Amino acid sequence: MSPTSIESELLVSTDWVDEHRNDDNVRIVESDEDLLLYQQGHIREAVKIDWQTDLQDQTIRDYLSKDRFAELCASKGISNDTTVVFYGDKNNWWACYALWVFKLYGHEKCLIMDGGRRRWELDGREFVREPEPDYPRGTYAAKDPDLSIRAFRDEVLQHQAAGKSMIDVRSPGEYTGELLHMEDYPQEGALRAGHIPGAASVPWSRAVNDDGTFKSEAELEQIYLNEAGLKRDGDTIIAYCRIGERSSHTWFVLKYLLGFDNVKNYDGSWTEWGNLVGVPIEKNV
Repeated sequence: MSPTSIESELLVSTDWVDEHRNDDNVRIVESDEDLLLYQQGHIREAVKIDWQTDLQDQTIRDYLSKDRFAELCASKGISNDTTVVFYGDKNNWWACYALWVFKLYGHEKCLIMDGGRRRWELDGREFVREPEPDYPRGTYAAKDPDLSIRAFRDEVLQHQAAGKSMIDVRSPGEYTGELLHMEDYPQEGALRAGHIPGAASVPWSRAVNDDGTFKSEAELEQIYLNEAGLKRDGDTIIAYCRIGERSSHTWFVLKYLLGFDNVKNYDGSWTEWGNLVGVPIEKNV
């Protein structure tokens, strides 16, 4: 397996995917914000995982259960020893989100296709409008959730009160409190705007190039270590956004591209924090 030049075993190029997409022990997964995009064209061998209907519990606000995760994997032809390669739109927001859920339930062999749909398309590679492949059923036993990578509200409150490191990966307008959501999106989902006091503003988009691929290790170190002041061997770092997808992207960067062992994704993010009664909020407008 040849990783890309950033030297992460979890990041592979479109060339690698093209070479290995028919391997029996490899399953390619597309996960997009645009829920209709897969039907409009996808990598021929890719299955679809819908971040809303597949990865979310449909009654309570939480992820699917361990048993449902195991059933999802088995139904997509994924077994415990399958290498799963994720890609998608929006510079791999939802691919990283899906990978984070797979890591939450202990799947070991997870990869991200660097650049996602955009890089595959720029390379002139084929998308097909064919039905989702029907692979032989996998055999899967999920592990209990790994809470070392997930932060909950009470932990974030304690973390904030202690002045520990947090990064807000949303757009500058969301951070300052000018917006509740990114520009050109409905301004809804939270009753209050702003950011968690003490959180540094490091928009997720700073980590990627124009073609959707991740920036070099040196560039990422400049952003997260030198400018944001994060420390690989320091206290736990909590990343958040609005609903956890953009912060999954930054979590992937910190954990797997820069080697941070102590980073968590606060998936409740601003749609939880901005609706809580009595929690501290800062605004810069």
